[in-house]
Amino acid sequence: MKRHIILIAIITALLSVAVVQAYAAEKTIGVIMTGDIPYYKAIHKAFLAGLSEHGFGPGKVNVVLQTPAPEAMSWTNAARKLIAIDADVIVAYGAPATLAVVHESSAIPIVFAGVYDPQAVGITGKNITGISSRVPVASVIKNLKGISNFSKLGVVYNDAEKDTVRQAEEVKNLEGQFGFQSVKFNIKRFGDAAKISNVDALFITTSCSAMQCVDNVVGVARKGKIPTATTISGGEDRGIILTIAASPQEQGKEAAEMASKILGGAKASTVPMESPKRIEMIINLKETTAIDLKVPFDTLTSATKVIK
Repeated sequence: MKRHIILIAIITALLSVAVVQAYAAEKTIGVIMTGDIPYYKAIHKAFLAGLSEHGFGPGKVNVVLQTPAPEAMSWTNAARKLIAIDADVIVAYGAPATLAVVHESSAIPIVFAGVYDPQAVGITGKNITGISSRVPVASVIKNLKGISNFSKLGVVYNDAEKDTVRQAEEVKNLEGQFGFQSVKFNIKRFGDAAKISNVDALFITTSCSAMQCVDNVVGVARKGKIPTATTISGGEDRGIILTIAASPQEQGKEAAEMASKILGGAKASTVPMESPKRIEMIINLKETTAIDLKVPFDTLTSATKVIK
């Protein structure tokens, strides 16, 4: 009887040690994915799949997801929560979320995805790596011009999101080359879409707040029969006519590979930043027809996806 009790005690002790070791071995990844934005959701789905491919699936890594609203304090709070749990690496989608982490911590490795122009907005440092989502704005303007020879282009951006300010500046610099005048619309909340007026085309930047209220923006465009274009996917099924964007699947996959290397012991500084290799062009032909416009044949044949 005494031996039986001793044996049970030994087994219990060994099991306790095993549980503690398993818990200690589990890595934690903090993820910031702003609001209800389809592009970031697609990136995150690919990111989780990529982690599993690299041996960091469920049970091997603990993924703590934060989904802040698209405004400064929410991004900051999300970053602080992930820093407080001492995540092994923090992954952020989009420039605002990434900058929030950069400003709050220099100790935890950061991996970003879906950031239009990292260096231009100050996303640099020895503990940061990631993949940009920059695509040529000139290509968007050129293709939109082929659909509608607009003279006044509205630019939907958010002055609190540095990367969208950058895109608005790029559009401004293309005015002489393509023969148009740009007008900026600072969109931060749903009601701001009502500001859009007196333009004959719309360029929607990668603004988180704009993509949160994309239905409102597209609604205004439909009423005025105004063609729309953007550099972030996810709005094509909701009425945006022309989308030229970095593949969210590639963004998530690359971010997963980078995070996996860091979890495996590599320093972020040794993991090189990447530029997108897969660029998608999506045409919503149904929406174009509805506002009495035609898409040139060469544009259609160049598209990776056509919505009919």
